[in-house]
Amino acid sequence: MGAHELSSLLWQERELLELLVFKLEEEQLLLTSGKTRWLHHATREVEQVLERLRNAGLARAVEVSGLAATWSTPENATLRQLAAAAPDGPWGEILTAHLNAMTTLAAQIGELRDSNQQFLRAASRSTQETLAGLNTDAGVYTSRGTTAGGHDKLHLLNQDL
Repeated sequence: MGAHELSSLLWQERELLELLVFKLEEEQLLLTSGKTRWLHHATREVEQVLERLRNAGLARAVEVSGLAATWSTPENATLRQLAAAAPDGPWGEILTAHLNAMTTLAAQIGELRDSNQQFLRAASRSTQETLAGLNTDAGVYTSRGTTAGGHDKLHLLNQDL
């Protein structure tokens, strides 16, 4: 356990965050282009990346706990606290660089998430309005076997054919 292992885990976590940004942008492209038939695949891929991020976060927490004891910081120290407590040398700068990159990626992820939610809400509203505008009244059958109500619409349809 040490700073090298933590830095390696942070690189892996950063790569996963970048992959999440990519998957969210991919999801957004599907939403904006109307290719919603593939949306469930994109959503599943986002969920898979999130699961990998959870696992990476657990591994990082274990590594931080071990390093915190060495650097005399609380066991559940944040990355910012570790960077501040780092001994003389490059580790303070390296951990700060990881923190800055991960903060930037987290902000991008938040923006994409919010944007995608707005697209989904708009699509849902549009679908509801379309369905509400459809006349689904097929009428009822009369004793002669014809439909009552909606008959004119059927007649006009037949005239066009």
